[in-house]
Amino acid sequence: MQLKYDVIIVGSGLAGIWTALNLDKKLKVLVLTKSKVWGCNSFYAQGGVTVAKDEKDIPFHIEDTMIAGSYHNDKKMVELLSQKSLSVIDDIEKLGFRFDRDEKGNILFTREGAHSKNRIVHAGGDATGREIHKFVFNKDKSFFIDEAVVFDLLIEDNKCYGVSVLQNNKKMNIYANSVVIASGGVGGLYKFDTNANTISGDMQGLCTLKNIKLKDMEMTQFHPTVYVQMKTAQKLLLSESLRGEGAKVVDQNKKRFLFDYDERGELASRDIVSRAIYDYKQRGNEVFLDFSEWNEKFLAKRFPTIYYKLRDLGYNIPNDLVPISPAFHYMMGGIEVEENSKIKNFKNLYAVGEVACTGIHGANRLASNSLLECFVFGKICAEDINKNISEIDKRFKINEEILKKENDKFYKNQLREIMWKNVGIIRDEKNLLKALNFVEKTIPKLGRITKLRFLTAKEIIKSALNRKESLGAHYRKD
Repeated sequence: MQLKYDVIIVGSGLAGIWTALNLDKKLKVLVLTKSKVWGCNSFYAQGGVTVAKDEKDIPFHIEDTMIAGSYHNDKKMVELLSQKSLSVIDDIEKLGFRFDRDEKGNILFTREGAHSKNRIVHAGGDATGREIHKFVFNKDKSFFIDEAVVFDLLIEDNKCYGVSVLQNNKKMNIYANSVVIASGGVGGLYKFDTNANTISGDMQGLCTLKNIKLKDMEMTQFHPTVYVQMKTAQKLLLSESLRGEGAKVVDQNKKRFLFDYDERGELASRDIVSRAIYDYKQRGNEVFLDFSEWNEKFLAKRFPTIYYKLRDLGYNIPNDLVPISPAFHYMMGGIEVEENSKIKNFKNLYAVGEVACTGIHGANRLASNSLLECFVFGKICAEDINKNISEIDKRFKINEEILKKENDKFYKNQLREIMWKNVGIIRDEKNLLKALNFVEKTIPKLGRITKLRFLTAKEIIKSALNRKESLGAHYRKD
């Protein structure tokens, strides 16, 4: 049986589902996910959604985004993002969703690092991603296949005819008139990361085999406040909203040392705070998050996810200091796309969300611009498909390459150690070359699926080597 759809969306996060929800209802849409629907980064997003509060706030939002991104951003795309943000609250609330409000019914806005104003809306306190994702998924009527690993794109003459998928240890080709890549970031490449455990950069690596251009791959963001003392691969993110609303970063003597690195202290941009904490720990200090600004009732209401998880881990907050470390969080680079979310030089292949490089984040993402990006460019992508989709038909042989090999897991774990140590928060040529040598020597030993993540790592390392100067999240100590 040959499966054929109008649109295939690779990935079940907010970017993919919001795209699906905005597609013409007449279209037959399939959403593919590597694991289960909740195995995506947007489900775990705590902070919220950035929106310009009104027309007057747009220039300030644009400037905050550009400053955080070290002016490496595509300003035209940042302007588009901010202008379109004005309609985001209405777009989702007219479907029945509700953001957090005060007792008078006014939407609550919070602030995070590097924002000049309170402009971030949230839901369920610190469960914004989970609340939005569940709501949007329940509204979407697309076909859905889980536990489906995409291992090939069926491409010929600048058109994508579909994807090759491994499900239940069976390979199959699934065809479509348009394909959207919404597969998320690269967290699984690093020893410490905040990403869902399915996020490993496979599709970025696949793009390198298909001559699809990747951009800004050296721009990897590390979140400064993460509880990493857990056995699980995914570490506990401690939202930037905590610092935006009063939590303090302190050392073992309760000194707020961040002001020694930047006059904004806890509210400096993520790249600065991450490097400061990393450097301070390297000097033999311990670093903690201090919740003593608040009482227990406020914490449980405003940050329920964090409050109960830390309680479960044995911390008596707000009284106890919680040890923190930076961890990999977000990929600013990715598949280069045009303003309509279409991948450059392709007629019917798109990328949205973290996997795409729109240019809006530049060298360092401004906090909570990521969920906004999913809303804005997911809708733009859907609108372009609605206008331009046309019937295409071609059949391909299934790729016969060995997908999995016995030692793949061993090499994946080695890669995570090396990427954290050599291609992490602070970089230099010597260690980058060591990492590149390991990756290039190991690739021939791998099954195709693991090879894809190694190819992504290779692109990050090569880009980091090519950019000799420090810029934003890419910091070269040499």
